[in-house]
Amino acid sequence: MDLTQQPLADRGARRNRSAHLARVILREPFRAGTWRRTAYVLLALPVGLLCVPLALVGGPAGRIQRGLARRLLHLHLGEPPRTGPVALAHAVISSPLNLMAAVTSGYFWTIVVINFGFPLRSDGEPSHSWGGPTMAGAWAVHAGAGGATFLFLTPWVVKGFTALQARLVTGFLGTDRTGLLRNTGIALGVAAVCAVLSAPIIHQL
Repeated sequence: MDLTQQPLADRGARRNRSAHLARVILREPFRAGTWRRTAYVLLALPVGLLCVPLALVGGPAGRIQRGLARRLLHLHLGEPPRTGPVALAHAVISSPLNLMAAVTSGYFWTIVVINFGFPLRSDGEPSHSWGGPTMAGAWAVHAGAGGATFLFLTPWVVKGFTALQARLVTGFLGTDRTGLLRNTGIALGVAAVCAVLSAPIIHQL
C-alpha cells in the first residue's frame, strides 16, 4: 500500500469501528438477551432467598439456581457431585449483590419509563419543569436527558451485574472454582459500593 494512503486507511478503520460501536450501543436495549439478563437480575434475589431454607432441608437448591442461570443467562455448567452446602453458600453470599443488582437495575429502568412518560405524570403545568414552559419542551428534555440516556446505559449496567453473578454461579455451583475467592470479594465490594451510592437516593424518596 502507498504510504500516502495509510492515514486514509487508518481513518476509515476508525470510522468503521466507531460505526460498529454505535450500532451495538443503539441495538442493546432492544435485544432479547438484554431482557433475559434483566429478568435474571430481578429473579436472582427471590430465588436465592427461597433456596436458603430449601438447601437446609436437602432440597434441590443448586439445581434451581443453575436452572435459572441456564435459562436466562445461557450458562451451562457441569453439576458437582454434592451441591447442598455450596448451594446454601451461594444463596447467602450472592444475596447482597443480587439485592443491589435488582435495586439498581430496577431504578434505572424506572427512570427510563418515567422520563419517556413525563406527560402522564405531569400535573399539566410544565412551566416549572426542565424544558418548560411548554409541554413539548419539557417532554423533549426529560425524554432526551433522562429517558434516552438511561435507555442506552442501563443494558450495560445489567450486563455488568449479570457477568459477576454468572461468575458466582460458576464458582459455587459448577465444577470449576478457579478465582472463586477473588470473585466473591469483588461481588461483595460491588454490593457495598452500590449500597453507599444508593443511600442518598433512598433518603430522597
